[in-house]
Amino acid sequence: MRKLTARIHSFESFATLDGPGTRYAIFFQGCPYRCAYCHNPDTQVFAGGKEYTVDEIVAKAVRFKPYFRSGGGVTLSGGEPLAQAEYIAALEAKLREKGIGCAIDTSGAVPLGSNVRAAIDGSEMLILDIKMPDDERYRRHIGGSIDTALATLDYAVKTGKRLWLRTVIVPGINDSEAAIDEYVSLLKDRLCGVEKYELLAFHTLGFEKYAKAGIVNPLEHTEALDKETLARLQRYLDNAVEQIAAARK
Repeated sequence: MRKLTARIHSFESFATLDGPGTRYAIFFQGCPYRCAYCHNPDTQVFAGGKEYTVDEIVAKAVRFKPYFRSGGGVTLSGGEPLAQAEYIAALEAKLREKGIGCAIDTSGAVPLGSNVRAAIDGSEMLILDIKMPDDERYRRHIGGSIDTALATLDYAVKTGKRLWLRTVIVPGINDSEAAIDEYVSLLKDRLCGVEKYELLAFHTLGFEKYAKAGIVNPLEHTEALDKETLARLQRYLDNAVEQIAAARK
């Protein structure tokens, strides 16, 4: 039988921002997108990282099982983890045997083929980035189509997968209430299946990675989003989502 391997960029042992509870985060190498605001540009190329077998990753994860009792587990992130979906489905099955569940943190960049569906089916939850509110801005700022992300979202909703959404707010691109209205309009018929919709602030912490890797940083003159703007837009979004939920009752 062919031994599956995946290219892994790095690990985070006690991640607290990558799903519920304490997590063991695994960052897969390689991503089809080239987001203008990517804070991990060193994970974009598929040739980087180090190869690991499924059993090697399981051996790493089980050491942290005692810390998962508060609802934690393993989070598969990246890069784009679903670009290596066959491996993820096999890894999830082995981790389930050990009593460990997985969350997938994805941009929805990979078309919804059989391997991607199997990986989603094998996860406990999906954390999905909705990057821009229309296809034109996806192509301009992200380097792909919105259709794959929406197909991933629709599949997660249809199958009743536990689901969080995230959107990065970037100054000068989507940092307005008008932009939030566009996201809500795009997603309103799908939000019934979403447990949480979280806005994240654009930051500049990854800028040095662009210089180190010799990658052009398209937002090198953009300042980090301030906390006050993020909090205001999150309140505006939460209110809109609550209104949609109330209207369905």
